[in-house]
Amino acid sequence: MPEEIAADTPHLRVHRDRGYTVLEFRGEIDIVAATEIVPHLDDATGPPAPRIVIDLSRIEFFDCSGLRLLYRARHRVLDHGGHLHLVCTHRLTLRILRATGMYRLLPPAATLEAALEQPEAASGTL
Repeated sequence: MPEEIAADTPHLRVHRDRGYTVLEFRGEIDIVAATEIVPHLDDATGPPAPRIVIDLSRIEFFDCSGLRLLYRARHRVLDHGGHLHLVCTHRLTLRILRATGMYRLLPPAATLEAALEQPEAASGTL
C-alpha cells in the first residue's frame, strides 16, 4: 500500500511503498521533463543504501534524456550501496533499453507489484 507522497509534478510523482521510494515518471520524458525530474531523483538516490523503483508505466514518450535519467539513477544508487528496480512495458522504450544495453543492466518488471517483489539486487556493476 503506497505511503506518503514526497513530490507531485507534471512529469513525476514520488511516493513510498513497502520501504521503497517510487519515482513514477509521467507523460513525455524529454529534456524539459528531465530538468524537472533531476532534483527529485538526486534527493531520492542520495542517502546511503537507497531503495528505489523507477516506474515508467505512465509515460507516453521517452528519449535520450530519459535514458540519461536511468543511467544517473543507477550510478548514484550503486555508489550509495542501494537497490534499483525498473518498471516498463512501453514498447518503444523497451526497444531503446535493449538497443543501449540498459535492459541487461536494469531488467524491467511489468508492474510495480512485480518490481517490489523482486529480490534486492544492485543491478549489476558499474
